[in-house]
Amino acid sequence: MRRTGSSTGFFLVLLAGLFLAGGASAQAPTAEEKTRGLMGIKTRVEAGTTAEAAQAVPAVAARRVALVIGMSAYTAISPLRNTGADAQAVADMLQRLDFSVDLAVDAPLARMQDTIVAFARKTETAEVALVYYAGHGVEAAGENYLVPVDVKVDDPATIPQQAVSLASVLASVESARKLRIVILDSCRNNPFPTLVGAAAASGVTLGGAGLSAPDPAQGMMVVYAAEGGKVALDGDGAHSPFATAILESLPRQNVEIGLVFRQVRDRVMALTANRQQPYFYGSLSGAPYFLAGEDAAVAGLADKAAQWQALKPDQEQQLAALAGEGDTRAMIGLGYMALTPDTQKFQPEKAFGLFSKAAEAGDAEAMFELAKLHEKGIGTAQNVPEAIRLYRRAADLGFADAINDLGFLYYQGADGLARDPKKAVELFIRAADLRHPQAMFNVAALIDDGLVPGRTPEDAAAYLYSALRSGVNDVLEQLTTRPTMFKPATRRALQAELQRNRFYAGAIDGAIGAGTQRSMRIAFGQTE
Repeated sequence: MRRTGSSTGFFLVLLAGLFLAGGASAQAPTAEEKTRGLMGIKTRVEAGTTAEAAQAVPAVAARRVALVIGMSAYTAISPLRNTGADAQAVADMLQRLDFSVDLAVDAPLARMQDTIVAFARKTETAEVALVYYAGHGVEAAGENYLVPVDVKVDDPATIPQQAVSLASVLASVESARKLRIVILDSCRNNPFPTLVGAAAASGVTLGGAGLSAPDPAQGMMVVYAAEGGKVALDGDGAHSPFATAILESLPRQNVEIGLVFRQVRDRVMALTANRQQPYFYGSLSGAPYFLAGEDAAVAGLADKAAQWQALKPDQEQQLAALAGEGDTRAMIGLGYMALTPDTQKFQPEKAFGLFSKAAEAGDAEAMFELAKLHEKGIGTAQNVPEAIRLYRRAADLGFADAINDLGFLYYQGADGLARDPKKAVELFIRAADLRHPQAMFNVAALIDDGLVPGRTPEDAAAYLYSALRSGVNDVLEQLTTRPTMFKPATRRALQAELQRNRFYAGAIDGAIGAGTQRSMRIAFGQTE
């Protein structure tokens, strides 16, 4: 069985009889514990499907979607001078970078909410999702809110009903497949200064300057125009200093996305004589990415390590500078580069050191990669117990790859780790609930086999639908070429799930024919 991180394809193991072993001694699975999973090579469409289902459907090219919001013409609180023009200029720039852009300027609350809901659905099949917001923001009762132009607040307790939570904006980009970025130019003075006293009297906490620090999900970066709790400047020009830096930096050719935002930071500090410094929360996804220039060539490589290894020497030098500033993503990228298959450049000890430093700084991905080196004895002596400890640390931080791999280790057993299939299933479910594609597919099959008490065919179908939306080609292939691997009840529930999400209008009969297969391809993000 193959775990996360393989270089070509992946086998999703669907484990039978997990609860029978019940944490017995660490031994290999028995012959009776059959596996069923995704194949590493393509197979023909099963007999019984139509020619239409077997026709190739071209996949949509790497898709980029953006939501740009500018709030300027406030009616009941102080209007903002630059935000409308900032939003329009950013939208135009992103369109030139091949983004499909939804633009909302001076939107009232209802339209702002509807726009975010519609955008969230688009991001489910997008490679990249980016949100840019320019306007008033406020912290109230420990939550951050973006303020629409029609806000009329005379009671601080009503702010949550009259504004959009930042949490909902962050959730709107979570499903994007490669890159998730939220950019907020909203760190201005409290737009409700007259409510501070009333808020204190009513026990509602009202932030005084900008938004508080966010808590983004793994693999998402939130960019504030100024550090949380500090104020951003409007500037004297046509655009705010922060918007100016965004407009200048994002379109630069052949600059890796992590370096782009460092350039944004440096430019804002230069424009404001160091009075304003953008602040970054969370982290970018692990693979390198280019908004302009080299991305197609890099993204076409087999895996994340190869993508980092394809970067040019000048990019490597800039990453080294970032790593010197403590940037853990840069350390991880350099670590991947040191594991190049080029024997003359292969430096496993260097990779070990870089991953170790990033792990010490608390980076979950670095812990995961360091665990693999310990497990395989690369760059260091083999130490499986230490690998397990690191997998657990990364899993405790919510890193889905580590949770999934730890599940495999519990299923198989390992040095110092007693085999515990029941614990393995719990971990697979946890990884699946974090949208790990392999785990989602596996859990669906475990439910289908009756190995997860209390779960139904509808639960299995929900996991299959989410795995399908994740954009992993092998999931689509298995669901279209081997549909009878799942029981009729699960197949009917999957059709119902596709119908509920407006991808399927046929009979709920469990027969995965041409119509159902076409709906799965469209749900996946392909087009005809």
